[in-house]
Amino acid sequence: MRRVRWTQHALKNLVEREIDRAQAEATIAAPEFTVEESPGRRVLMRRYFDEVLAQEMLLRVVVEETDRELIVVTLYKSSQLRRYLKGLEP
Repeated sequence: MRRVRWTQHALKNLVEREIDRAQAEATIAAPEFTVEESPGRRVLMRRYFDEVLAQEMLLRVVVEETDRELIVVTLYKSSQLRRYLKGLEP
């Protein structure tokens, strides 16, 4: 597996958006859904139960890929599962 490098923006998002880093790392390691956003940039997604919000959420991790590494550009969680998962198969 390629090395994972976090941008400062993504690390800031972890804190500001109250995202558990373990959840983010699990999404990167084993995404439930993957969408190519543009050449070299993908959105890795995984459903999980958010303990703080007490509901099912979707974690979206935007990564840029090189031969050597995955660069985590940004990440966020959303309760709009239908919107983001429309037409996708796990």
